[in-house]
Amino acid sequence: MPIVLSAALPKAFDAAQAALGVERWLQQAAASADPELRTWAEGFAATSPGRTLIDAVCGNSPYLGHSLTRELPFVRRIVEDGFEATFDALLATLAAEYAGERAMDRLMTGLRLAKRRAALLIALADITGAWTLEQVTGALSELAETAVRLAAAHLLRRAGEAGTLTLPDPQRPWVGSGLIVLGMGKLGGRELNYSSDIDLIVLYDDAVVRTPQPDNLARTFIRIARDLVRIMDEHTKDGYVFRTDLRLRPDPGATPLAVSVSAAEIYYGSVGQNWERAAMIKARAIAGDPEAGASFLRFLEPFIWRRNLDFAAIQDIHSIKRQINAHKGHREVTVNGHDIKVGRGGIREIEFFAQTQQLIFGGRDTRVRIAPTLLANEALCGIGRVPPQTVEELAEAYRFLRRVEHRIQMTNDQQTHRIPADDEGVAHLATFLGYDDPADFRADLLARLGRVEDRYAELFEEAPSLSGPGNLVFTGTDDDPGTVETLRGMGYADPSRVIAVVSSWHRGRYRATRSARARELLTELTPALLADLAKTPAPDTALMNFDGFLARLPAGVGLFSLFVANPWLLALVAEILGTAPQLAATLSRNPSLLDAVISPDFFDPLPTKDAGLAEDHARVIAAARDFEDALTLSRRWTNDQRFRAGAHILRGITDGDRCGLFLSDLADIVVPDLARRVEEEFAARHGRIPGGAWVVVAMGKLGSRQLTVTSDIDLIVIYDIQGGARMSDGAKPLSPNEYYIKLTQRLTNAITAPMADGRLYEVDMRLRPSGNAGPLATSLDAFVKYQAGDAWTWEQMALTRARVIGGDPALAERVSKAVCDALTAPRDPDKLLWDVADMRRRIDKEFGTPNPWNVKYARGGLIDIEFIAQYLQLRFAHERPEILHIGTAKALQSAARTGALELEVAAELEATLRLWRRVQGFLRLTTAGVLDPEQVSPTLFAGLARAAFPDEEAPVDFAALDSRIRAIAARAHARYRALVEEPASRLTPPASQQDPKLP
Repeated sequence: MPIVLSAALPKAFDAAQAALGVERWLQQAAASADPELRTWAEGFAATSPGRTLIDAVCGNSPYLGHSLTRELPFVRRIVEDGFEATFDALLATLAAEYAGERAMDRLMTGLRLAKRRAALLIALADITGAWTLEQVTGALSELAETAVRLAAAHLLRRAGEAGTLTLPDPQRPWVGSGLIVLGMGKLGGRELNYSSDIDLIVLYDDAVVRTPQPDNLARTFIRIARDLVRIMDEHTKDGYVFRTDLRLRPDPGATPLAVSVSAAEIYYGSVGQNWERAAMIKARAIAGDPEAGASFLRFLEPFIWRRNLDFAAIQDIHSIKRQINAHKGHREVTVNGHDIKVGRGGIREIEFFAQTQQLIFGGRDTRVRIAPTLLANEALCGIGRVPPQTVEELAEAYRFLRRVEHRIQMTNDQQTHRIPADDEGVAHLATFLGYDDPADFRADLLARLGRVEDRYAELFEEAPSLSGPGNLVFTGTDDDPGTVETLRGMGYADPSRVIAVVSSWHRGRYRATRSARARELLTELTPALLADLAKTPAPDTALMNFDGFLARLPAGVGLFSLFVANPWLLALVAEILGTAPQLAATLSRNPSLLDAVISPDFFDPLPTKDAGLAEDHARVIAAARDFEDALTLSRRWTNDQRFRAGAHILRGITDGDRCGLFLSDLADIVVPDLARRVEEEFAARHGRIPGGAWVVVAMGKLGSRQLTVTSDIDLIVIYDIQGGARMSDGAKPLSPNEYYIKLTQRLTNAITAPMADGRLYEVDMRLRPSGNAGPLATSLDAFVKYQAGDAWTWEQMALTRARVIGGDPALAERVSKAVCDALTAPRDPDKLLWDVADMRRRIDKEFGTPNPWNVKYARGGLIDIEFIAQYLQLRFAHERPEILHIGTAKALQSAARTGALELEVAAELEATLRLWRRVQGFLRLTTAGVLDPEQVSPTLFAGLARAAFPDEEAPVDFAALDSRIRAIAARAHARYRALVEEPASRLTPPASQQDPKLP
């Protein structure tokens, strides 16, 4: 039946292109070898309806204009036979000519030619208003299904001929082949849009397939899937058939292109997600073995349509909708650039409106198990779940939006759903849709978008939002544009990676996310988690840390439930993972730490060694069955306590200065305990030295009881033998020197060996006599002799912080006295002053920095203040031994009390010292290296300001904080210059210089 062209065709937006189209039409007619075609074409262009059609097509769509003038014989057939008859004939001819095709190239050419002609026909039927929306989308879907069916048959036939498959019926290769090609999404629902890609899932039923090469079965079907995509998707000189997407298969990031039915059944039966259930509503077997396809879809029915849904499962279905930021009556939509598919009020919201309710009600009522969107809404209305007015409004909006979508895509055959971003593009689209005034189109579009958003916002209105400041959609295969925008606005640098990571959590790849309940809880937590992580200095890194944390969890439901019940705990975990690398590593190794965090006393003041800490360690270590157990439990206990201290610092409950005593107590407890156990293990093999004893001496920060969370520990070992024993008394005897050196090696190994819970501490023994050149263990006599005659000034400065922490009590007293004797010995004050200044100068030359946040090495920082205290102790200890103290702050106070330092100067230096310790304690938690003043986030600034000046109002910005820190450092440096540097500069250099090799 010939087509009837109405006068309602759109005007040409581009008159010049329309005229050029007519010119090309006539040129093609003139060049035709068929006189009848030439006469018909010229006559058609001369008629008013014919000219109007050519103008409407060529003046609005370069793509269709080119196809129209290229396919004159086909256009004539359309005009004379009508749209439906011509389309049916096109598909029948395609099937007849290529049903048995063995040459892939010929098949690809034939499919592309048919696609080009069908696309032109369908577009003309749509533009002229001859077909309804259902006819347009149905024809596009039928074309795609035919093409996929022919391609699959070709590939099966080829596999059979190659001997990789045994086909029960080679003439009908799909029969009994086991190949299943599911059409998904709009193809499955027969709702393809004009330039749609097609979503397929390629499966093979490993219980049905017959093959002489069972070991190659997977490879065979992967090759079929890859070639199927090539046939459909590859761009050749003839174009392409359909862009083809296989990412809706189970866990596409971890599975091959073709998945066995047995693997798919396991996936959907264990970790299939609700959005996949929604996607499967439209699944339809379109090619391959029809019986195998029907069998698999029957298997999926209980997965898609659940008869019994608890509250949590319903909430999780709601999350499909709640992740989209929809608000009734809230209008922020602009026409230019709006995405009519996934933007506010778009096509996706109408589809989700139906699918979410189908998932809830379809388990018990088969009447709503319908694939097409509009029919599904009508079915929901039929069972009383959707008001008739809502169905009518959504249907009218859906048809309008699909029509707009088709015109956008017809213009240049692009798979896009965006309204043009510029006004001219919007005017072009409006004209193509038949509007005389673009303003009318804008008004109509906004009215439909608003209506859809209102109806969508009403859906599950009582459920809390999961969208945050904008969309937070982590379903499907493509990044949701609204989610990308939301994440970027929250501060994430790589939104696509964030979407990929969050989406992967729901694939069940981690033990913690394998249960449906765990994934439901995680869905509820995601918006708050992302918001909390976004507050950290580097949100993307924080997210990856959380991902690593999840990967190590043995289970998820318990912890996720804990987070739901205690939102502050989730915020703390996000803060730790995003701002404290050391704590994050500890937490990832031992997630059970969070059990302690929620205990009522976790944030109580940190205990001291004598007020419960030693007792707690003894209780834990009592469970050790052997030496290895003791090493493990020591690490776990110490790391847990360090984690607690770090959390206190991070939350501002304590600071790096006050926490030093607690962290030092930990080492004071665990190192001597390990030393005793190491000695017992060692003695079992080598015996003991008769009359021998040893002690462990803490130096550096441990000696001064000012450890940080990340500090290593400086140790030296001193031994003494009474009675002249020459060998140990064990099965493998050792000389005293060798005995204590090897014993020291065993101790350092016990402390530093990496285990599942990490290292206990890094150990530095370079402060022993002669440093690395000296033996690991030193006899007391050698120690005394070295300090009396061979020690460099810097070594005696280090000795001011020496403290015996473990070993034989009697020897400990003698060692402590030897240290005191060395420090109170008379010394040349000028040489001392010169050496101290010279050492500081050399440190500054090697490690100096203008960055005041490097509080150790910056001028006016920790080293300057520590050098002042150590210099004054060595300078006056002979006359005033009461000046000595292992702690720098106490030593400054002692210097003031003994008159070695003005009270005002001592107080200022002590306050600055404590400031640097607070800053250092915080930065050791929150930065991997030295703080870069140019890279300080708002959250890092806030924490740093709180740590630096806890009792004051925070500075207005980081620049103000930085300026204040620099001023304080400058004053401390001035004190150092006045007390050490300037007096030393007036001295004649001594003949004996410092050792140039400093530790």
